Amino acid sequence: MINGTHVVIYTKDPEADRAFFRDVLKFPCTDAGHGWLIFAMPQLEAAFHDSETSGQHEFFLMCDDIAATLKELKSKQVKVSDMSEQRWGKLATLTLPGGGKIGIYEPKHPSLFKPQAANV
Repeated sequence: MINGTHVVIYTKDPEADRAFFRDVLKFPCTDAGHGWLIFAMPQLEAAFHDSETSGQHEFFLMCDDIAATLKELKSKQVKVSDMSEQRWGKLATLTLPGGGKIGIYEPKHPSLFKPQAANV
């Protein structure tokens, strides 16, 4: 039935953000026509949180070692925030060339893709 997930990121500068995902983050992509790049993404998890309203969604990248990842991103002139410790992981944000921000974190929670406890 369902064979994938498609994420849409709205931006004031789609060409710059596409180039960032292709050239800096090195995500594989295909041209869907007229320079419209569609990116293959790493494995995906979805979580549902309580909210006063529905319809708001967030996009986070995950990594195994956030300190090393942030250092590498900074070496590529990517603007990144300081890291903060959350109960669920270590969190930072990176700023896309189009001005949008994306969260990036090193999870503490068990993951379907990287079991941290007994067999998951």
